[in-house]
Amino acid sequence: MKLEGVRVLDLSLFLPGPYLTTMMVDHGAEVIKLEPPSGEPVRGIGLRANGESVWFRNTHRGKRSIVLNLKEPADLAALRDIVRGCDVMLESFRAGVAERLGIGAAAMTALNPRLVYCSISAFGQDGPLRDRPAHDLAVEALAGTASINLGQDGRPTHPNVPVADVTASLLALSAILMALFRREKTGRGDVIDMAMFDATLSWLPNATGAVFAEARPPRVKEERQWGGGAFYNIYATKDGKWIVLGGSEHKFVENLLHALGRDDLIAAASGPPGPAHKPAENFLRATFATRTRDEWEAWFEGRDVCFAPVLDLKEAFDNPHTAARRMLVRDAEGNLHIGLPIKFRDEPGALNPRLPALGEHTAEVIAEARRRLGDRG
Repeated sequence: MKLEGVRVLDLSLFLPGPYLTTMMVDHGAEVIKLEPPSGEPVRGIGLRANGESVWFRNTHRGKRSIVLNLKEPADLAALRDIVRGCDVMLESFRAGVAERLGIGAAAMTALNPRLVYCSISAFGQDGPLRDRPAHDLAVEALAGTASINLGQDGRPTHPNVPVADVTASLLALSAILMALFRREKTGRGDVIDMAMFDATLSWLPNATGAVFAEARPPRVKEERQWGGGAFYNIYATKDGKWIVLGGSEHKFVENLLHALGRDDLIAAASGPPGPAHKPAENFLRATFATRTRDEWEAWFEGRDVCFAPVLDLKEAFDNPHTAARRMLVRDAEGNLHIGLPIKFRDEPGALNPRLPALGEHTAEVIAEARRRLGDRG
């Protein structure tokens, strides 16, 4: 597999870091998870299946677990020995905490100049917000994305998808792989400062027109991607379910409105979003309310229109396409896992469903690290 031979020490907790290292372990990396003596918090969060948290299963499969108390000199010395043999170290403390514990980037890269050291934090290692505590929702609030995620009442609503967590995780993975690639030429690792705040801002290239061009916040409900376009919108159906039109290219507008006998609305609905789209939107709302979601899905079959039913999460995982893409995996013990989204033709990843007990590998990992140091002389 692509990352075979890469050794990762993961000190992160909750979602961004563990999600990142799960993608690495699925593609062959050895991931050593350093848990606090109380354990990774998500071991005890959310619903459980077969005795284990579903969240923990989906973010810690295939990893090894060690427990160290970094305030104890012997345990800190053990961590330093482990780091000397690692390619990547990942932490998600608030800025300055790693330094106070003696495991900051400067100290760890001095021990191992080939180390790629990655910090994922809410606001980064510098700047006026660096010391502020935050999880995903607070980061999204300060990055402006909560303000554009409005409900039908026009008020900010829960984003529900953890945008700040996952964008930071994916960008940190990209940064780590870039640094490992560069290390092949230079022989040296690097230090990565990944802020969830920065990552969230960076994912808004299609949302910053009003800000950059006219120095104002967007008028959310007039923007194409947030409900201002009739053909990029959510519509209720007769049975209380929902469908979406998800593409506003002229061909989609023409194909649908012609089929519904409203050619007179095509020109306006193909133009810029905003008030001009309202007549088409009102017509479509009234029209889609006349049939059930499943009836509309049958009606759209074979028509070249960007359409989709709004599935609940259970329906999405039951979808035959999900199975065809191997995005729902059942292991030998019957546990369900989210599948591997990164698919290679050669050297594909593999899902290892085994979960580590808390601290199961502590003695083993320390012994291996010291043996490697002894072999180096």
